[in-house]
This record gives sequence, C-alpha cells and structure tokens, in this order.
Amino acid sequence: MLTLPNMLTLSRILAVPILVWLLWTPTPLEYFITWVLYSIVGITDYIDGYLARAQGQISRLGQFLDPIADKIMVAAVIIMLIATRRVADEPEPVIAGLTIIPALVILLREIIVSGLREFLGPLNISVPVSKLAKWKTTLQMLSLGGLILGGAVPAQVWVHDVSVGMLWGAAILTLVTGYDYLRVGLKHMD
Repeated sequence: MLTLPNMLTLSRILAVPILVWLLWTPTPLEYFITWVLYSIVGITDYIDGYLARAQGQISRLGQFLDPIADKIMVAAVIIMLIATRRVADEPEPVIAGLTIIPALVILLREIIVSGLREFLGPLNISVPVSKLAKWKTTLQMLSLGGLILGGAVPAQVWVHDVSVGMLWGAAILTLVTGYDYLRVGLKHMD
C-alpha cells in the first residue's frame, strides 16, 4: 500500500488544502508560490503512473486514488480561480460570464463520470481511462496552471488569455470524453 507511486498520489491529495489556502486571497507572490506547488503536484501525477507501471507496482489503491486526486485538485483549483475571478478576469462582463462555462463543464463532467463509475462498480464493469481522457486531464492541468501563473504576472495578459483558450479546449475534450464514458455506461443500464 505504501509504495512510492501511492505516496506521490497521496501527496497530491494532501497538497489540495495548501493550494486552496494560497489561492484564498492571493497576491502576485502567492500566485507564484501556488504555481510552483501546483506544477510540482501536476508533475507527480505523471511520475506516479510512470513509476507504478515501470516498477510493476500498479495497485488497486493507486487505481482508486489517482483519478480522485486529479478530480479533487482540478475541482478545488477551478472553484478558487472562480472565487478569486482569475477564470473570469475579463474586461467585458459578458465575456467574463462566458469564461465560467468551460469551468462548469469540467466540474459537471467529473461528477457525472464519478457517478457512472460508482454505478458500474457493483456490476464489475470498469471504464478504463482513454488516451483522449489523459490529454483532457493534461490540458486541464496546463490551463489551470496558466491561470494561476497569470495571477503572478498580471502585466503579461497573454498568459491569462492563452490559459483561457486552453480551458475552452479542455472543456471540449471534457465533453467528448464524457460522452464516450456515458455511451459505454448507458449500455449497462436497464
């Protein structure tokens, strides 16, 4: 249970309250510190999976905790970025409102897929993570990291703008992969 990959996954979960605290009332310095921590935590997401496969340490605990760690971190960061208006930090109120849409799409998809997995679990039906879903997670992580970094360098507006664009891209991949999971799950519902 206490393999290095599982410890890295647990460290991601334990980092979430620190990320939330840092994003509570951030200054540019706190945004920068948050970005560094977020980047480290994001890198451990790749490393724990790589080590588990390379060392033959894939465990049921790791398979359970890894997607939960991703979802907790993404959800917490999205909520804090919305609360501090980093997601919706646009000059036009209409655009700001629209920018919240990809954040909501991401959060809602995570809830739906989690519910679907819980429903399919007792039926002994697993829904494996697709390559496209891994790209979706990567794009989500990069876009959220960019939004955090944008708070550290507010004069570099392009960082925020590119990150919002990536967030929209992540939302599109989120819809596609969510539909794929739902399509598989619906086959098993009476």
